Amino acid sequence: MKYLCLLYVPEDGPAPGSPDWAETVAANVATVRTLTEAGVLVDTAPLQPARSATTVRVRDGETLLTDGPFAELKEQLGGYYLLDCADLDEALRWAAVIPAARFGSVEVRPLIPMEGRP
Repeated sequence: MKYLCLLYVPEDGPAPGSPDWAETVAANVATVRTLTEAGVLVDTAPLQPARSATTVRVRDGETLLTDGPFAELKEQLGGYYLLDCADLDEALRWAAVIPAARFGSVEVRPLIPMEGRP
């Protein structure tokens, strides 16, 4: 079963190039190594800041574009880890290892299996 771990981090988190940023990057590199060695990591990536987002809505056949994220929050979606685990309990144990859990939060959501997809 695959689980998407959505990383929510403070919008005013460590700035790129700062010592705190370097520490966060190093922690994530170590986590990627651990999850890869355990055979549960499918994919992971950080996201650009929320201000770089464009929200798309289609209403009555008209496409509406809005600069910025869907909602204004103190925490922003900062990245994700996609894990392949035996069950939710295993996914939650691995989510607790993700560095963002220490200063933000990690939302764990099971993917719906789709026929014909790995």
